[in-house]
Amino acid sequence: MRSIRIGHSPDPDDAFMFYGFASEQVSVPGYTIDHVLHDIQTLNELAEGDDPLEVTAMSVHAYLELEERYDLLEVGTSVGRRYGPRLVTARPTHIEELAHGRIALPGPKTTAALVAEALLPAFEAVHLDFTEIMDAVRHGDVDAGIIIHEGQLTYRESGLHLVTDLGELFAERHGGLPLPLGVNCIRADLSRELKSVVARAYRRSVEIAMAQRVDAVNYSLQFGRGLSHELADVFVGMYVNEDSLGFCPDITEAIGVLREYHRCGVSPVFGGVEV
Repeated sequence: MRSIRIGHSPDPDDAFMFYGFASEQVSVPGYTIDHVLHDIQTLNELAEGDDPLEVTAMSVHAYLELEERYDLLEVGTSVGRRYGPRLVTARPTHIEELAHGRIALPGPKTTAALVAEALLPAFEAVHLDFTEIMDAVRHGDVDAGIIIHEGQLTYRESGLHLVTDLGELFAERHGGLPLPLGVNCIRADLSRELKSVVARAYRRSVEIAMAQRVDAVNYSLQFGRGLSHELADVFVGMYVNEDSLGFCPDITEAIGVLREYHRCGVSPVFGGVEV
């Protein structure tokens, strides 16, 4: 049998959506599924490398540079509606105080980086593994950090302070639009039939996870880096919902806004790109 590699990041919401495959309740006839697990920046890099995965999660930012190589599955999307990556500091800080400061980001091709560069005052970017950002902020290695994944819920336990939420900033700038952060993509060179089969299978995997929520959350806990079941369930609910089953028109519109961010570049002033 041929194999299809499916990549996702080691965080509870991606793992939750993969549960249908992991529990062997979903398959792609004629293919074995190879589970590939990497942080989102590494998946972004693999997608632009010499041996791109057949199916992979990636940042919307990365996808915008790879639209000739990958098609959107339009399922398994992680969307924040007035919430998303969070800007945190070691002490209470106003956003204007961070102008020209050092801000840690979880990778240059992440959607968090694209939106931060567009909507925050001009700053010096310091790219770190997402697991290192809160420590870097707490120890004073950077002035602030953009946190993703479960850090969005646990930063207070590390003594950090919220400056702003990029999902809220994005909504304020763009008439309440949601912020699409991660998408699932399939290689454009695969057959139309296989793309359709994989999209249906992935949607079914998400549906099974939502229907078997307790078991799926328990499965996702191994990727939660110490999250309790309760917090993992909260985090999963933030990013796995009706938006994960298919694109709404406002998600498509929001991706168009991010495409303009990427096309125009960003301006070194508060407020970033005008689109």
